[in-house]
Amino acid sequence: MKKLLLILAISGFLAACSSTPKKESGAAAGEGGTATTSQQGAQSYGTGTRSTSAMEELNDPQSPLAIRVIYFEYDSSEIRPEFQQVIEAHANFLAANPSVTVSIEGHADERGSREYNLALGERRAQAVKRQMQLLGATASQMHTVSYGEERPAVEGHDEKAWSQNRRVELIY
Repeated sequence: MKKLLLILAISGFLAACSSTPKKESGAAAGEGGTATTSQQGAQSYGTGTRSTSAMEELNDPQSPLAIRVIYFEYDSSEIRPEFQQVIEAHANFLAANPSVTVSIEGHADERGSREYNLALGERRAQAVKRQMQLLGATASQMHTVSYGEERPAVEGHDEKAWSQNRRVELIY
C-alpha cells in the first residue's frame, strides 16, 4: 500500500511539473506577427496590441520609421544631424501610440576595454532616449540596454566594420 501511495505521489508530482509549450502572448509573440529585419539590420516583432495602421506605418519602407539604426562617430554619444529626423519620427510615433514600447540598444566597436564600451553603449542609448523624450515619447515606453562590443553588426578590424558597430538599434 505504501508503494502504491508513493508511486501515485511521484506520478502526481511529475504530472504537475510537466508542461506543454504555451503560445507566447502579446508583444513577445506579436499576436501572429512575424519578425522583420530592416535594411539596417534591426528587428521588429509582430503587431502586439497595436493597431493595424500603426504597424503599417512602422513597417512602411518609405517611412523614416523603417530606419531603426542610428550610427555614431568614434568615441562619441552625440547624435549626428542626419539622424535627427529619424529620432523625431520615432518619438512622434511613440507619442501617437502610447501602448507601444521600444528597446533602445547601445553598441560600440571593439576598440577600448569591455567596461568602457559597455558604458559608451549606455551613453549612446540614453542620448537617443533623452532626445525621444524631449520630442514627446514617454520614459515608460522606452527601455535602454547596452551591449558594448559584444554584439557586432559587422565582423572586422577596420574602420569600415567599426563604423557599422558604433550604433543604437531601436527594437519594437
